[in-house]
Amino acid sequence: MSRACLGLALVLLLLLPPAWGRSLYQESQWRGLTADQKAFRVGDVLTVQVLETSSASTSADTGTRRGNGLRADLSHGARSVGQAQLQVAGDFDGGGRTQRASRLLATVTVTVQDVLPGGQLRISGTQAIRVNEELQQVAVEGVVRTLDVSDGNVVPSTRVADARITYVGEGDVSERTRRAWWRRLLDAFGL
Repeated sequence: MSRACLGLALVLLLLLPPAWGRSLYQESQWRGLTADQKAFRVGDVLTVQVLETSSASTSADTGTRRGNGLRADLSHGARSVGQAQLQVAGDFDGGGRTQRASRLLATVTVTVQDVLPGGQLRISGTQAIRVNEELQQVAVEGVVRTLDVSDGNVVPSTRVADARITYVGEGDVSERTRRAWWRRLLDAFGL
């Protein structure tokens, strides 16, 4: 090799930045070939099976009665001079009954938003479905223990801590089930 080529190679080595080797292995991203394919880091997806049933019933019966009376007679001999009478009476019967039942069955795939210090996963996700111009939306958020996630990467909603499950429908059918504004106004005044 000539001296000019050797000098040029030396100059290039001095001017070019050094090359650094990087490993292909990243501990935070590594998953063994035989490991379960469960969500465990931010951005992973997880399926939540929403199976919620609730029912409540209350009733109350009230009854009160009140009666007061006052009577006065003033007489002189066989003749009645004056007579006065005051009577107050009250009566109240009241009662009420409230009954409510709901059931929600849905499967929603959510995303891991954060991994908490104890290894729990903070999840959040929304599913929107439009059927006959009626938009139905299910939103799920909460905290999941990785132990509660099945081998199929599914967790039941009963195992989601601090769960917030929202089901909202928008459209003609949902609008028809709401009370009219004038009825709500009369209810506010107790009429």
